[in-house]
Amino acid sequence: MDEDELVRARDRLRDAERDADGSVATDLRAVADDLEAIANGDQPVDHAVIDGYLNRLRQAEREADAGVEGDVAAAIEVLSTYRTGLGER
Repeated sequence: MDEDELVRARDRLRDAERDADGSVATDLRAVADDLEAIANGDQPVDHAVIDGYLNRLRQAEREADAGVEGDVAAAIEVLSTYRTGLGER
């Protein structure tokens, strides 16, 4: 998985953020901002960092409205795959 896929995950989170409310929107925005920084090479990344994002997104998914869940789930899937590929970099 490359940085382009992180950008796609970021974009899904940005879409979800527009439809989310309160703390869910805040969490989605924060993770999207961090994914952009990682994709740009401005922030280091390792398994623990991605695990933190995955946990935050899973919590947001539980608290999100039905219209937001699909985008969050898609981002979780991308990040899970990205995490698996980190050892190959």
